[in-house]
Amino acid sequence: MKSKQPKKELAGKRGGRPQPARREAQGDTYRKKVKKVATKLPDVTVCPDCKAIFRGGRWRWAAVAKPTGTRREVCPADQRIRDKYPAGELTLRGEFARSHREELLGVVRNLEAKEKAVRPLNRLMEIRDAGDAIVVTTTDVHLAHAIGVALFKSYRGTLHAPWAQEGDLLRVSWER
Repeated sequence: MKSKQPKKELAGKRGGRPQPARREAQGDTYRKKVKKVATKLPDVTVCPDCKAIFRGGRWRWAAVAKPTGTRREVCPADQRIRDKYPAGELTLRGEFARSHREELLGVVRNLEAKEKAVRPLNRLMEIRDAGDAIVVTTTDVHLAHAIGVALFKSYRGTLHAPWAQEGDLLRVSWER
């Protein structure tokens, strides 16, 4: 007799056990909320805020002036900045962080500039003081993680960077 429960969608086999489909494992609710366009963007789309160009399936910085007759659409990074919905949050704590604030923020800004030159969607959103901590928010989880790792490699201390299960927000904490 067949079971009346729906079958799990298979994404492949690992060790003979069925695995859940990738879309079930990923749960970035922000992307689900802002998903306006049902189809892929046209090949040449320009962000009116940052002037990045969507070409060949990815966002890039424009090498030349904006091509004529292009579609205008806000890029995902600028959309996150408008919505004030960060993907990554880095918290710097401790006496060392307070006494070397400008030096640490210099590392943060330099790494962001290097990342942003290659990946237009990886940007800082805000740097703010929150009591005895410094909070840095980013538009991409990988940028927050990379900054935390860079601070740990340069200054040691304690790094706590658990990847979020749902994919909404990565909270990285560095303390020294």
